[in-house]
Formats: sequence, structure tokens, C-alpha cells
Amino acid sequence: MMERTTDERPKTAICLTGGGVTGGAYQLGALSALESVVESEPFDLIIGTSSGASVAAAIAGGLPVSRLFRALLDPADNFFPLERNHILSLDVGEWRRTIMSGLNAIRHGVASLVARSPAPMPSDLWEQLDRLFDALPAGLLSLDRYEHFLADFFLRRRVPNSFRSLHRELLITATDLDGGESVLFGSSQFDHVPISLACTASMALPLFFSPVRIGDRYYVDGSVAPTTEIDIAVANGAKFILVLNPNVPIRVSVMPDGVPTGHGIRSSLRDKGLMWIYNQAMRTSIHARLTEAASRINASGSAHVLLVEPEPEVAMHFMNNATSPQARKEIMHASHRASRTRFRKWASDNNPLMESLGWRIKADEDAAVGSTADY
Repeated sequence: MMERTTDERPKTAICLTGGGVTGGAYQLGALSALESVVESEPFDLIIGTSSGASVAAAIAGGLPVSRLFRALLDPADNFFPLERNHILSLDVGEWRRTIMSGLNAIRHGVASLVARSPAPMPSDLWEQLDRLFDALPAGLLSLDRYEHFLADFFLRRRVPNSFRSLHRELLITATDLDGGESVLFGSSQFDHVPISLACTASMALPLFFSPVRIGDRYYVDGSVAPTTEIDIAVANGAKFILVLNPNVPIRVSVMPDGVPTGHGIRSSLRDKGLMWIYNQAMRTSIHARLTEAASRINASGSAHVLLVEPEPEVAMHFMNNATSPQARKEIMHASHRASRTRFRKWASDNNPLMESLGWRIKADEDAAVGSTADY
């Protein structure tokens, strides 16, 4: 097969969405599967959102997928020494503000209601309740420690922490809190922001994490932005787009033992509480938006989109403890097996596109050598 130069072949992009630690495990399993099936050139454009931003930055910075795979799989491997307190860190300053604002709201409310006679109206009660709502924290947790950890990780592993120093095109999505617009860190307007800070802003999921301040603006998770990663890739000239999206709805019907909760096995996600209900809502929304975008772009013929998502039987593993090495191992191996089958079938069905990209299907013996499934 005649090799094609970068200028001759269509521009390729890979999009890595969010999903937390388990989402990253799924993506690395899928990426290792791709490497075991297809011999290809590196993707021209890498787009990362939420937790996928950190994976995207590591790959754009030159770290091998196989090394990241091993690091996340083996708890004894200190290559990527992420600890629970790097992410689960209370935003002390925000909680201090909440306590002070809450006390002031209560004091003001009591004084205001007592001063009204003969009795306060229901509208007066709601007015005082609004004061309490405004006193709630902007987020439960802070990502400051994670940003410091990521910056240190990049330094130790010689990964550039500057978009301008990368040899590959990297875009990190976030959402401007006070404008609601999508923001692309790494684009000409935002390439001065350190990559570690951009990754942190991209994963500031509302309710869980406080918005991240960069300059005089506040940013939240890129997943809530109105523009999908697929549309961003098309707008930047990509003709083949691979999307690895762990964010699919959990299907309780495929869980033979029911829903695991902190108080035993239950029959509904409702029993896992507020945070998991919110998690399921986000999963449903992200999956629907990406499915629509992929269908729309493929139908238009402007690009070829391959959307890879976990099957329900794989997705149910996302409910396990994200800090559990066994849970990560199960997700990574399940992702590798399922994605390897998917990629091989896709490659066989799309020979003309494979040839235009300069890709080829590896022989079974080559795939076995390249596989990370036994790590």
C-alpha cells in the first residue's frame, strides 16, 4: 500500500469525553484496543473534555497509551500517582463563605419576619428562603489540588504544560459560567493558559466542583457546553473523527443483582441518592447529544464519525467504586475486548476510508503483540 503524506490524507481527530476515573479507564482500554487492531498515524487533532481532557493532554504530550494503561491498571505503579485527596478536597474557602452568608441570611430573615405584623405572607417566606439558596456553596469540592498534581505530573514526565510547546494540536473544552458559551483552550485566543489549568477548568462539574477561575472569568465542565466535540472537530477541518464516550445511561435492567448502594442492593438508581440521579441525567444528555451529532454529520457527508460507547453490560461497572483497582481493571479489560471487536469490524467494513487515511488492519499475530489486555 502506498503511504500518504500528512498533506495528502484527510485530517483525523479523536474526541475524549468525561466520565471520571472510570471513564478514563474505559477510554484507555478502547485506545489500547485500537492500537492492537489498526496500524495508523497519530491523530492530527485531539479534543478533551472533563476527565477526558487529562487523558487527551497526556497523549498529545507524547505519553504512550500502553504506559498510561499500565499506570491506571496497577495500583503499585507510581507513574500516575493520583490519590483520592487530589480530587475529593473540600473547598474550605467556599464553605466558610457559605456558613457566614447562611448565618447572615438567617439573622436578616428572622429580623425581617418578626418586624412584619400581624403575620408574614407566604411571599415573604419565599423571599427569605431565596437568601438561603444564594448562600449555598458554588461547589462541594475544590480542584486546586488536582491542578497542582497534574502540573507536577507533566513536569516529572516531561509533558509540555503549554499549548504552544506541543507538536500536536490539542483543544480542551470548557464552559464560560457567566456567558454560557463554549471555550476552547488551545485555540489562538486561549493558548496562553497552562494545560493543567485548562484540564482542571474542563472537569469542574457543577454541584460537585467549584468553578475554576482563570483571569477574570469562571469556567465549569465542558460537558455542559452547547457545542459537541464532534462539531468542534468538523469546524477545525477533521474528516475522520473517533469519539470515545463513556457517558451512556446506566441500564438497571441488565444488572442481575440490582443496584449496589451504601445500604444494600436496591432496585432503582433513585436509591443511590441525589448525586447519582444527577450523574444519570448528565449521562443521558451527553449520550443523546453525541448520538445526534454523529448521525447528523455522517448523514451530511462532511466527515466520517465513529462513535464508540460502552455496551450496557460494560457501563454497569461504572457504578463500582472509582478508587477500586479491581473496578478499574474490570472496566479496562471489558473495554479492550469489546472495542477490539468493534474496531476490527469497522475497519473491515470501511476499506476505502482506511486506505485514504493510510491505515491498515494488523494481522492477528501483530495484534497480539500490540495488545495490552494481559498487563
